[in-house]
Amino acid sequence: MTGHASLLLLLLPALAAVLLCCPLAQCGQQNYTSMFSFGDSLTDTGNLLVSSPLSNHIVGRYPYGITYFHRPTGRCSDGRLVVDFLAQAFGLPLLQPYLQSRGKDLRRGVNFAVGGATAMDPPFFQEIGASDKLWTNLSLSVQLGWFEQLKPSLCSSPKECKEYFSKSLFLVGEIGGNDYNYAFFKGKTLDDAKTYVPTVAAAVTDATERLIKAGATHLVVPGNLPMGCSSAYLTLHPGRNGSDYDAAGCLRTYNDFAQHHNAVLQRKLRALRAKYPQARIMYADYYGAAMSFAKNPKQFGFTQGPLRTCCGGGGPYNFNPKASCGVRGSSVCADPSAYANWDGVHLTEAAYHAIADSILNGPYTSPRLL
Repeated sequence: MTGHASLLLLLLPALAAVLLCCPLAQCGQQNYTSMFSFGDSLTDTGNLLVSSPLSNHIVGRYPYGITYFHRPTGRCSDGRLVVDFLAQAFGLPLLQPYLQSRGKDLRRGVNFAVGGATAMDPPFFQEIGASDKLWTNLSLSVQLGWFEQLKPSLCSSPKECKEYFSKSLFLVGEIGGNDYNYAFFKGKTLDDAKTYVPTVAAAVTDATERLIKAGATHLVVPGNLPMGCSSAYLTLHPGRNGSDYDAAGCLRTYNDFAQHHNAVLQRKLRALRAKYPQARIMYADYYGAAMSFAKNPKQFGFTQGPLRTCCGGGGPYNFNPKASCGVRGSSVCADPSAYANWDGVHLTEAAYHAIADSILNGPYTSPRLL
C-alpha cells in the first residue's frame, strides 16, 4: 500500500466526523438564507431589554448571559436559546432583536420576540382580571405588525417576495405560555384556564396563517414546555401529596394542562396544513424534548437534576420569588451546564441546546424539520 493510500485511510474517519458535525446549511440539508422569529422570553434576544425598564433589573444584569456571551444580552438564560442554535445550525447569524436593529441589514433575518409577550392582546387579560400581571403589551399581533412594516425593505414585488421567503424559516413561538402564567399567578384555576385554550391556540394559528398569506412557506410552530416541571410552579403551586407528582418530580396537573394546549394547537395546525398545502408547517414538540431530559437528566449531563434552578434564592428548588435570579439574595451555580433549569421559569443554555438538537435531529418535529 502506498504512503498516500495509507494516509487516506487514516484521514477518512476524521473526514467523516467533520462532515457529520458541519453546519446543516453546508451539509446539503435545507438551506435557509434567512430566519424570522416571534414569541416570548424563550425566544427573545433583547427586545424586552430595550422596551421595558423593568427588565433592566432582571435580564439586563449579571448573571444573565454568563455562559456564552459573558454579558447580559436580554436573553432570559445564561447563554444561547433554541433560536440561536437553529440560526447557527443553518449557518445564519444570531438574529438581531428588532427593537435594536435600526440601520442594520436585516435580509438574513430578525427576531421580533419579546419577553413576557402573549398570544392574546391586552383586552383579553382585562376581561379575565389579570391585566396587572402583564410584563409587556407587545403581544404576538404587535410583533406581526413589525414584520409587515419591515417586509417592504426585504422584497419589493410579489415575485421577489415569493422567491425570498421560499428560503426563509419562520419560528412562531413558543407563544401562549404566558397567557396561562398570568392567569395562574392571578389565582385562576386549571378549569378556568382550560376555557382559554381554544382562544389562545387559535391566536397562534391565526398568526401562522397571517405569515403564510404574507409569503412564508417554511414555519416551525412550537408547543408549550412542561410547566409542571418549572421550579416556579413547583414552589408556588405545590402538590398536596406524592401522587400529585410524576416520576420526574413534576406536577401532573400542570403538565396535563400543557399537553392539552399542545393537543389543541396541533389539531388547529393540521387544519391549517389542509388549507395551505403549499406551506410546510412544522409542529415542534418542546414538551416532549424537555421531558426527555426531565426523565433522564444524567443522560444529558444534568447532574444536578432537572428541577432545581442554577440561579435563585433558596428553597427546595432554589426558587424564591423575593430573591429571583439577578436580585440581591440570590446566587448562581458554578456550572450552569449541570442544570436544566436556569432561573425557575427559563432553562439553561445546555437545556435549550438539547431541545434544539432534538427538534433538528430527533423525533420532535412533525413533519421533520430536516
